This record gives sequence, C-alpha cells and structure tokens, in this order.
Amino acid sequence: MMAYDTVSARLSGEAYRVALSDGRHDWAGDVGRESGGADAGPDPHAQLLAALGSCTAITVKMYAARKGWPLDDVRVALAYAADHRDGDSKISRQVELVGALDAAQRARLLDVANACPLHKLLTGSIAVATTLTENT
Repeated sequence: MMAYDTVSARLSGEAYRVALSDGRHDWAGDVGRESGGADAGPDPHAQLLAALGSCTAITVKMYAARKGWPLDDVRVALAYAADHRDGDSKISRQVELVGALDAAQRARLLDVANACPLHKLLTGSIAVATTLTENT
C-alpha cells in the first residue's frame, strides 16, 4: 500500500475555521456564515471536490503529455449532492478537453480521468481508522 503525505487539521479560536497543513503548504477550511463560520476558506465538501478536480486534470494532462497529444486545457466542473433520506451521495463531474484531439484520443482521456487516484479512492472501498490520542 502506498503512503502519502499526512495532512493535519486544527480547529481552535475562531468558530469553525480550520488550519490545515501538509508540512509544505498551509491553507484554511471553514463553513459559510449561514452555518456559523466566517467563510474564511472552502468548506470540506468543496475541498473534496477540489481534490478530485485537481487529480482529474493533472492525471489527464500528464497522460496526454506523455503521448504527445495536443491537449491545451483540461476543465473539470464538479458538484456534490446528498440525499439525506437514504444516505446516498453523488458527485457529478464534467470534463472538458480543449485541443485538436480526435474522437479516439478524447475517449481514451475520459478513461484516464476515471483512473485518477482520487476517483479510484472515492469509488472503491474506503476504510477510515480513527483513534483518540491523549492531549500532550
């Protein structure tokens, strides 16, 4: 199993503003004012969508570059919807490929989009192991 960098999340002080860090980059998470936050950063759902969109665009661009295909731009639009009655969630993802690509190249790049690591993570079986650590 491949290990990735760790991310830390710390919430103290402001109502719901979370300080996030991967050891190289720092950013903020929050919720909107309507939920009691300060809207100082994207909410967790937006961050998840951003991660999937980034992974999709990067994976597609890397593949096209390796093949020498004329892909000028990758645009990914994502939306999240949850049905709280039955617990189902759905992410819709639209991928736009800009460049002089033929139909076969476009179809292959769509397959590649579905093979991005975060797409695999979100559509596979996910286990989250949570432990409580002592305050030090």
